[in-house]
Amino acid sequence: MDFAPSPRAEEHLGRLQAFMDECVYPAEPVYAEQRRAAGYGDHTVPHVVEELKVEARARGLWNLFLPDLSGLSVSDYAHLAEVMGRSVHLAPEATNCSAPDTGNMEVLHMFGTPAQRQRWLAPLLEGEIRSAFAMTEPDVASSDATNIRTRIRRDRDSWVVDGRKWWTTGAVDPRCAFMIVMGKTDPEGPAHRQQSMVLVPMDAPGVQVVRALPVFGYQDQHGHAEVVFDGVRVPADNLVGEEGGGFAIAQARLGPGRVHHCMRAIGVAERALELLCRRATERVAFGAPLAEQGVVQQQIAESRLEIEQARLLVLKTAWLLDRVGARGARTEIAAIKVAAPRAALAVLDRAIQVHGGAGVSDDTPLAELWAHVRTLRLADGPDEVHVRSVARSELSRYRPR
Repeated sequence: MDFAPSPRAEEHLGRLQAFMDECVYPAEPVYAEQRRAAGYGDHTVPHVVEELKVEARARGLWNLFLPDLSGLSVSDYAHLAEVMGRSVHLAPEATNCSAPDTGNMEVLHMFGTPAQRQRWLAPLLEGEIRSAFAMTEPDVASSDATNIRTRIRRDRDSWVVDGRKWWTTGAVDPRCAFMIVMGKTDPEGPAHRQQSMVLVPMDAPGVQVVRALPVFGYQDQHGHAEVVFDGVRVPADNLVGEEGGGFAIAQARLGPGRVHHCMRAIGVAERALELLCRRATERVAFGAPLAEQGVVQQQIAESRLEIEQARLLVLKTAWLLDRVGARGARTEIAAIKVAAPRAALAVLDRAIQVHGGAGVSDDTPLAELWAHVRTLRLADGPDEVHVRSVARSELSRYRPR
């Protein structure tokens, strides 16, 4: 296995690192101040983000996640995603590589009709609009996607959507133009053929954004919305893929996306370890820098070990995706979804501990990063579901055929 980035990816890495150093890191305090000035609960994009997008595009750092446009493999993009994860609130959006848009663009690229691509995919690729993905529901255990209750029924030349979703990331952003909504079109059909996906404009009659949900008290700029669909009618042509294909589309969407999430988590962990080490060398307690304390040295070493182990597992998964696709790499995809957030959270926790009171304040990014990464143990399925998948794969070797 060769995990080294290709020459094309190496070129992008150099430009991306320069962009991070020259533009993104200096923009972080500006972004924070512009969000503070807008007020809690305001989801308008800070102006500095649009400035970064213009600069990223001028540097050729745009839509890097989509192989057919970037020419990069999943393995190549994994290295770039890690660098973006070091400034997880700014770098992915600045390069038009942030979720849920990336997943929605992949879905429309793979399954969308020419008309859907022209209307929705083209402006997403241009960074002119944002989008949302509505799958999780408050009234059922969404760890089992066959549970969903949102109903999508055919009425002549339309689909009519009724239901309630939440944690619909991006739906509160004023730029959000549409959602991809997953619901049941055939409740009596086979378990994995009951669901379909439809495109629902945000301004469609019957769409009600109830509230933006905070994460551990933090309000994400894009918002995580609770949304009610009350007799929402969309044209029959808004069906994504085929009727009954929603579950399969969701799985296709989540494969590369999990590599993106996990490598960004590795980037977060690297940023946290850097902050930990700087704090340990600068802070003096009991007459010596914290870095000379054996317990702190152990925390630093454990963090490096966990980061390297998690990175190698994610890179192996990306390598498999490039060679055998999501189906062939499904066990590894499940494994990284557990391993990478766990590693990042462990490093963040140690960094918070070494920072003391500053670590739980807004004076450092650590508390907010911890809140962000902690959600990854639930997003796209909780740890327990993925652990079960890995266990089943392992046990299948020992069961009689």
